[in-house]
Amino acid sequence: MRRKRKGLTLVEVMIVALIIGILVSIALPNFMKARSIAQARACVVNMRTIQASVEIWAMATRAKPDDNPPDINDLVNAGYLKVLPRCPAGGTYSISGNVANYEVSCNVHGTLTNAMGSL
Repeated sequence: MRRKRKGLTLVEVMIVALIIGILVSIALPNFMKARSIAQARACVVNMRTIQASVEIWAMATRAKPDDNPPDINDLVNAGYLKVLPRCPAGGTYSISGNVANYEVSCNVHGTLTNAMGSL
């Protein structure tokens, strides 16, 4: 008479664990790459929002081309930005140059210039 088996043997559990490990090792790098790309794209959107608020500030204040653009905190305080943008990867934003030719930079993802419009 044969006994009915209940549960899994140790070999079967080890095989299942091995298969799960292989699947995780394949999926994890793809997930990390997709996460990095999504963070960079969100950062570019934030920089374009800052850039647009600088343009609105320049028109509203009738800034001259050689004037310095405001600091990001000044844009928030003046109401040109609702909240201080945050880089998804933890970077910080800065604005440099003058109103005619300025750059919005993230110390993690790079620089966006008002002349080029792209990274």
